[in-house]
Amino acid sequence: MTPPPGRRQSPALRGALLEDAAQRAARYLDSLATRPVAPPAAAVARLDVLDTSMPAAPSDAAEVLARLDDIVSPATMAMAGPRFFGFVIGGALPATVAANWLATAWDQNAALATATPGVSRVEAIALAWLKDVLGLPASTQGAFVTGATMANFTALAAARHRVLLQAGWQVEAEGLFGAPPITVIVGEEAHPTLIKSLGLLGLGRKRILRVPVDGQGRMRADRLPRMAGPTILCLQAGNLNTGAFDPLSDLCTAAHEAGAWCHVDGAFGLWARASGRLAPLAAGIELADSWATDAHKWLNVPYDSGMAFVREPGVLPAAMAITAEYLPAGDGARNPADFTPELSRRARGIEVWAALATLGRSGLAEMLDRNCRGARRFAAGLAAAGYEVLNDVVLNQVLVSFGAPEVTERVVEAVQADGTCWCGRTVWQGRTALRISVCSWATTDEDVEMSLAAILRVADRVTASVR
Repeated sequence: MTPPPGRRQSPALRGALLEDAAQRAARYLDSLATRPVAPPAAAVARLDVLDTSMPAAPSDAAEVLARLDDIVSPATMAMAGPRFFGFVIGGALPATVAANWLATAWDQNAALATATPGVSRVEAIALAWLKDVLGLPASTQGAFVTGATMANFTALAAARHRVLLQAGWQVEAEGLFGAPPITVIVGEEAHPTLIKSLGLLGLGRKRILRVPVDGQGRMRADRLPRMAGPTILCLQAGNLNTGAFDPLSDLCTAAHEAGAWCHVDGAFGLWARASGRLAPLAAGIELADSWATDAHKWLNVPYDSGMAFVREPGVLPAAMAITAEYLPAGDGARNPADFTPELSRRARGIEVWAALATLGRSGLAEMLDRNCRGARRFAAGLAAAGYEVLNDVVLNQVLVSFGAPEVTERVVEAVQADGTCWCGRTVWQGRTALRISVCSWATTDEDVEMSLAAILRVADRVTASVR
């Protein structure tokens, strides 16, 4: 029973509640391999029973937990399972789920090294490991944020600071009113979260310059506009549809020759650096000035977890640092809050450390390579059946057309309804396509074969019906 307000819960009751939560979570995770990926309509409709007035009095915590599990668990998408290919997101490695639970129990506000020395130190170690495994310059400083949107925002805030400081303007103190204009250049297929970040920073969503891309979505270096004055060039490592990489070496070199800042949105593509087979795709990425990536994509940690990296020491804290009389200075220690937009935040770097410690270099590389092998198998099987694969499958992304747009739409809907796997829909360079993103640690070769067979079965049925 829940104790009255103001009373502590006994250790026995607390332990029983946590054990119940662990057992419920374990049962849920065990079900993912065999349940339909999409939740049934009846389970989604049942969510309405939660839509009541707020309770007037305390409720028993065990009953609340049971209600959540009984009603919400059946209504979830099996994103943590082995056959969810709808977005570029991984599941959560068992070690990272457990580390997340432990970090939640610690309940640390991971802002200040003096107040939270344990988690602050582990996050600093995790950042050093990340720089190493991703091949970033030794001078690089990093920060843990919520995801790629805030990673882009954070890194681009550092870029805004640096290019305006070079022009004699201190943007954190003076703002953007009257500041020298900043030219922002992006590829025609830049991810929407990058554009959102630019809007949040006051750099505008409509005033940016867009560079044409080639047939795989890569920025064309030969169409790069002349750069002069404060300029930020935004590149992409891993096109959201095709997985393709911009010509990073050429573009970074051109940016630096013009005195521009070069930022790379590597939400999932940056992880290619951790695989010997995939690393050549990201050649030259180390030449950039800042990078953004997601850990809840290809590192397979729980939500939310992104990272921002900036090459030049001091630039990131110059854009992000916070001071107040009541905050301990830290005696020279690295305060996480000086590198992120938030002051109060959870210690999300703990799960990153746990993932890297559990996988090691070889395990991380094997997971990346296995996912890309799965993508190539999807592409080969679909092409052999006569369906059109639209992209060069260089990473973990596959785009396939089943004919006319309306036919492809019907195939996507039927695949999702079938339940064996879940793939998304996209429109890329004017073509409607089924989009397959292979990104989970849990996806085996058998899962790929099972999903491929289901997609072919559904596609054959749909296309036969419209002939």
